[in-house]
Amino acid sequence: MSNQDTILDIHHLSKAFGTNVVLKDIDFSVHQGDVTCIIGASGSGKSTLLRCLNLLETPTSGEVLYHGEDITGSKVNAASYRSHVGMVFQSFNLFNNMNVLKNCMVGQTKVLKKSEEDARKSALFFLEKVGMAPYINAKPRQLSGGQKQRVAIARALAMEPEVLLFDEPTSALDPQMVGEVLEVMRTLAHEGLTMIIVTHEMAFARDVSSHVVFMADGVIAEEGQPSQIFETPQNPQTKDFLSRFMRG
Repeated sequence: MSNQDTILDIHHLSKAFGTNVVLKDIDFSVHQGDVTCIIGASGSGKSTLLRCLNLLETPTSGEVLYHGEDITGSKVNAASYRSHVGMVFQSFNLFNNMNVLKNCMVGQTKVLKKSEEDARKSALFFLEKVGMAPYINAKPRQLSGGQKQRVAIARALAMEPEVLLFDEPTSALDPQMVGEVLEVMRTLAHEGLTMIIVTHEMAFARDVSSHVVFMADGVIAEEGQPSQIFETPQNPQTKDFLSRFMRG
């Protein structure tokens, strides 16, 4: 199916590291405005899937179609593609030698070829949006984990991506900082940003996503709307996983 608003179409995607097959025959689509949460136990292939979508890993087989074009071929300009399909990492990946403002400008000037002035305006706009405008002159080492992650989100947004991938964005944070990052993501979801989020935050996945993908052992074991996955899961593995998570 390829309707107008399909941004990413994943067909028969597999990824092996040597003899270790991490992803097997993954199929799903992402439409404009979707908030897709990918859940599942550690080691089920969630982060590898995200890295394949962002070309940080090359799929072993299958296709990743971005507006109908397969981006896994050798001719694709990965940096240009990543400016459309951005990524927020669990370990922030900020440039430690640059202040907050410069962190949010460098990709814009280098990849998008924006002028310093335009890059600065855009950086300030998105830093304001995530509540980090007061910290533009700070270096990453002066910030808390939650602040670093909010800067990383602003940096990704400043590239004005069509889709933003989040790889367990709260898993490296202290519990009291998780809320501030999820709050930013909640706002982005309400504003209609297309997002794919690998997360262990089940309440967030239930409340914010439009589509939930449950992965187990490198395959999509079940997918559907949050109400269906969280209230009436069909697959025994999904039931087992969620009963452990939702007990409390």
